[in-house]
Amino acid sequence: MSNGPSKLEMHFDTLKEISNIGTGHAVTALSQLLKRNFRMNVPTVNFVEFKDVANFVGGPETLVLGVLVNISGDLDGIVMFLVKQESARNLISILLGTSGGSSDDGSPNFSELELSTLTEVGNILVSSYLGSLASMMNKKIIPSVPQIAADMANAILSVPAIEFGKVADKALFIESVFGADEEQVSGYFIFVPDMPSFERLFSF
Repeated sequence: MSNGPSKLEMHFDTLKEISNIGTGHAVTALSQLLKRNFRMNVPTVNFVEFKDVANFVGGPETLVLGVLVNISGDLDGIVMFLVKQESARNLISILLGTSGGSSDDGSPNFSELELSTLTEVGNILVSSYLGSLASMMNKKIIPSVPQIAADMANAILSVPAIEFGKVADKALFIESVFGADEEQVSGYFIFVPDMPSFERLFSF
């Protein structure tokens, strides 16, 4: 009887490695577009229960900004790019030289320009990640127009949880730290394919 890794575990390992590479390509794309030298630490990639994702970004009440992209084509699901409020301020500082503030109750208070910039950054990172995934796995992946929201983690994650919780119980959770000069940003990619899509991921 073999005690080696199961086929599912090997699939997970393959997707982790591809996601590692894809995240690196995403940060490189951001560097090239903005003509800034963004550096990235080796990302941490894990499969987690979707219901536990909020705990991995600091807890359900942690204030975050999230950029959500729905995907279709050969794969159906969602990809989210999340940053905590403090990291969002650091990212804004790197890109615009300004810092988003907070309202009296501590909730994020970013200007329209700052939110638009964060949306575009999230879109660049997610699109580059998906492009790498599609290329390496020979799949057609079509991203939707990105949506941004600023709220507590449990509120940000509630929409995808409702939509995909019935068809997918796990998410690929990628934590990456990148930055330019003295500013560091901790960002999180969350990839949630539905179960038929997960099976199609490895039908190559």
